Amino acid sequence: MSGLPSLAVVGATGAVGTVMCELLSSRKNVWGEIRLLASARSAGRKVYCRGEELTVQELSSSSLEGVDVAMFDVPDEVSAEWAPRAVALGAVAVDNSAAFRMDRDVPLVVPEINPEQVRNRPKGIIANANCTTLTMIVAIGPLHREYGLRELVLSSYQAVSGAGQVGVDTLHDQLSKIAGDRVLGSRSGNVRQAVGDDLGPFPAPMALNVVPWAGSLRDAGWSSEELKLRNESRKILGLPDLKVSATCVRVPVVTGHSVAVHAVFGAEVTAEGAREALRNAPSVILVDDPAAGEFPMPIDAVGTDPSWVGRIRRAMDDPRALDLFVTGDNLRKGAALNTAQIAELVAAELTAK
Repeated sequence: MSGLPSLAVVGATGAVGTVMCELLSSRKNVWGEIRLLASARSAGRKVYCRGEELTVQELSSSSLEGVDVAMFDVPDEVSAEWAPRAVALGAVAVDNSAAFRMDRDVPLVVPEINPEQVRNRPKGIIANANCTTLTMIVAIGPLHREYGLRELVLSSYQAVSGAGQVGVDTLHDQLSKIAGDRVLGSRSGNVRQAVGDDLGPFPAPMALNVVPWAGSLRDAGWSSEELKLRNESRKILGLPDLKVSATCVRVPVVTGHSVAVHAVFGAEVTAEGAREALRNAPSVILVDDPAAGEFPMPIDAVGTDPSWVGRIRRAMDDPRALDLFVTGDNLRKGAALNTAQIAELVAAELTAK
């Protein structure tokens, strides 16, 4: 193990941190020592990672000493404080929060699209994109290279796990309350009455419902999730003037974010040409046979790494536009996997020195 860079997983006991540990056990091993760090309340827990039982340590300056790369999956305010501390102690920080994504001195990296940006880190920090952006952008990247992207109109269908474990628990609790009552959903108000005040992190019941809202309120009625799709897509693709309009919707799916995409390009595009570009693209699975009932759906994509893409058709009124549907596991490629892939690029750089 000597000679390989050391790694810290900060937030190792959370939903995404747990997936990070699973990925470290299943992917090619490029790491020497691995430390699992979390808050004081999780310190002392035992977690299996890479075939061994590791004890979770409390996040502190001493627990970060000697670490070469630190992967962060913690709240924004924790990353804002501790990622720079990790850098000051000699680590490269790979952060999955929103704290640094739009910082001009912090690259926002998707390894399938802009891996070269990993080395452009004046602050020693590399940011990971929002889970909805990642699901969509892996499919949009190869289409942009082929046809030159000009505009995106997006509608997301975001799983409750995007709001954390409390979101998953809330949905299951609501489903338990309504199970067996076949009248629910047929009259205004009866679902709200059955669910009661158990709304969890959502502004309305999730069971038997879709909620056209995700994130927090921003100017002019936009949500933070919608602005992330716009701003992060621009930065990842290197298109600062890209037109993007998004509507984010929360749906009663446990895990797997989906996005309906209307993409306008600078050149004429065909559905078959798009399929060919996507068929050969990394981290993409093409599932596009409506006649056979084969579509990209979160119940199939959950637990897998790629973005699943289908329903590809050229817009009826614009030969330069495509409509398609993308879905992917928001805890894997949408969070833990992309973070791990970035960290592996840094590991390769450090090992080559």
